[in-house]
Amino acid sequence: MIALKQNRYKIGIVCYPTYGGSGVVATELGMALASKNHEVHFISYSQPFRLDVFSDKINFHEVSVPDYPLFEYIPYEHNLTAKLVDVVLHEKLNLLHVHYAIPHASAALSAKQILAAQGIHIPVITTLHGTDITLLGKDKSFKSVIEFAINNSDVVTAVSQSLKKETLDSFNIKKEIQVVPNFIDSNLYKYEKDESLRRSFVSKEEKLIIHISNFRKVKRVQDVLKVFAKIREETPSKLLLIGDGPERFEMEQLCRNLDLCESIRFIGKLKAVEKILSVSDLFLLPSATESFGLVALEAMASSVPVISSNTGGLPEVNIEGKTGFLLDVKDINGMAEKAIELLSDENKLKEFKKCAYKHAMQFDLPNILPMYEKIYEDLSSKVQ
Repeated sequence: MIALKQNRYKIGIVCYPTYGGSGVVATELGMALASKNHEVHFISYSQPFRLDVFSDKINFHEVSVPDYPLFEYIPYEHNLTAKLVDVVLHEKLNLLHVHYAIPHASAALSAKQILAAQGIHIPVITTLHGTDITLLGKDKSFKSVIEFAINNSDVVTAVSQSLKKETLDSFNIKKEIQVVPNFIDSNLYKYEKDESLRRSFVSKEEKLIIHISNFRKVKRVQDVLKVFAKIREETPSKLLLIGDGPERFEMEQLCRNLDLCESIRFIGKLKAVEKILSVSDLFLLPSATESFGLVALEAMASSVPVISSNTGGLPEVNIEGKTGFLLDVKDINGMAEKAIELLSDENKLKEFKKCAYKHAMQFDLPNILPMYEKIYEDLSSKVQ
């Protein structure tokens, strides 16, 4: 690997392009690296959800997945491997930074072997985000592949101490795992409170509660509605639900059963949630597991306290009694009680909002980006 002048690199970023934390982080990371004059090449089956800026330092390479009659299932990993080899060769990349162990790290390692046979040595950095460990890791059929992908990557990072521990507990890992937390760009969260926007959702007397996710079972989105139902009994309020996913139908049914549809708005997927967060009062995140909890951090960066479960990496983000409250998974009554406690005490709510913002700034992009750049630099010095 040959470093560019002034420690600038050509970086291939492999990620899921969909509405979810790992894709958001990978995309924001790539855009931040481009702003530092690194050349970034996103490689995925469609353009990443958050990739909506133009820059001569940002490139996108689509992994085409043709429908071969020979295969019952489309072999995406092999198509990804071929695309990685092609991009590394023709764009002369210095390194690959892949997000998720499988299929991304395993494909990158296959590409690395193919390239090595041609005398090209490309380092692979693998960032673990959670589902590849917490969900796929429970399937024994994937265990050997995940272990191979992690142990044979040149550098491995995890987004929280909790995820690092779970990885080491679940797999036979010989590779050191560095913790590089997820981040926010504080420049995106400096909106002045737009009262006209807030009034489009709630009256002057009402509080605005918000939840953002991909509406999968692990997010326990129906618990959001159950918690809100109890809050609504004590505090005039409305609930905004941002996102979409497989649990949407069940949520709509529950909304009708609880007779809450007039107090709940389904907004759908939004690329930028900062403006709505800036006029919100409280964020609910009752997930069964969260390896980090990026949406909680985004809420806190908007000065919105968080009521969340105490699972996974959430206690590293949401500080009990300071930025919000942490409760056991399924503790609907406890979450509602803490929410009502905050929403009914204006002074306490203001103090929590200040603490939430202050803590979120520890995860600001200028504090985290140098960690990745240091990894790239160390790899460069080893290969040269």
